[in-house]
Amino acid sequence: MERNTFMGYRRENGRVGIRNHVVILPLDDISNAACESVANNIKGTMAISHSYGRLQFGEDLNLHFRTIIGTGANPNVAAVIVIGIEPEWTQKVVDGIAATGKPVAGFSIEQNGDINTVASASRKAKEFVHFATALKREECPLSDLWVAVKCGESDTTSGLSANPTVGNFIDKMDAVGATTCFGETSEITGAELIVKARAATTEAGEKFIKTWSSYNDFIMLEKTDDLSDSQPTKGNILGGLTTIEEKALGNVQKIGKNAHYVDVLEPAEAPSKGPGLYFMDTSSAAAECNTLQAAAGYVLHLFPTGQGNVIGNPIMPVIKITGNPRTVRTMSEHIDLDVSAILRHEITLDQAGDALIEQAIDAASGRHTSAEVLGHIEFTMTKLYRSA
Repeated sequence: MERNTFMGYRRENGRVGIRNHVVILPLDDISNAACESVANNIKGTMAISHSYGRLQFGEDLNLHFRTIIGTGANPNVAAVIVIGIEPEWTQKVVDGIAATGKPVAGFSIEQNGDINTVASASRKAKEFVHFATALKREECPLSDLWVAVKCGESDTTSGLSANPTVGNFIDKMDAVGATTCFGETSEITGAELIVKARAATTEAGEKFIKTWSSYNDFIMLEKTDDLSDSQPTKGNILGGLTTIEEKALGNVQKIGKNAHYVDVLEPAEAPSKGPGLYFMDTSSAAAECNTLQAAAGYVLHLFPTGQGNVIGNPIMPVIKITGNPRTVRTMSEHIDLDVSAILRHEITLDQAGDALIEQAIDAASGRHTSAEVLGHIEFTMTKLYRSA
């Protein structure tokens, strides 16, 4: 590893971001229009619209607040405007984000209306853009980089090249003290005992099995059939993966050979046990998983793909890696790193891992990924149950 630093933004709470967004964040779905109006008024801001926020309760409500607050608290965000229909829940989000020390302001639409709310929020957003654009990048060690991983549209090349490349990256970053994360609970089915054995402690391993088992119990209780129509996906099958077990064994290549996860996280839960690899209970749907990992504070995402996936995220840059020569040829604009040379025995896995570290350092220092250049900003909230 020749380079061991990157150029990032040191935030008020000591975390390091790699982007410098000013976000206009709706508390609820009916505040999307006001947020989009503010973003239209003030250049250099970004509205993150979503579909939920009203009449949720219990764990769904807790997850909603974790996701919204975590999105605003992410170190890639310099400052936040929060807009909600009513003041109390809006203020709860403001207070949660304010705990990071970054500038944040909240506005409620009730008894104000869209026009007055948009005008007031726009004035404050303009101040925040001036603040953010005056900030400077500084040199930071790789141990300050938080990286999440997920795979999508996997095929037979995934488990042989792109996923092990990410695993090589994870092992090397784990050795320097970085904080990393993997997830996709349903997609580990068939490799769950392998994942359990990779826990750093017996407690973490048991926590993982409990999490994985509860997902399968949920399927049995709430669904009328099994995963077979969704796992593997039609794209996975086209790419040669015929069972979820085959897919799972390729999936777990992403966690490398030496790293051991230190804890199991709830969806959108920030890690709290120091540096290292974490497992997060997430959907295997790309946009949902990425949204949850970004809300937990991860600032960069690695996304190995076989058949080709176009996913991005509004605040967390996504690097796509593939070992499928056809995908490199037909979807080249989406691919950041081509590791198909592994399959031709032209490079080693170790060399591919080093190349991915170079890509990650470049992206962390400001180089836009393909998903960013192409405008992919998919943001999808996870919802567990029916609304009230």
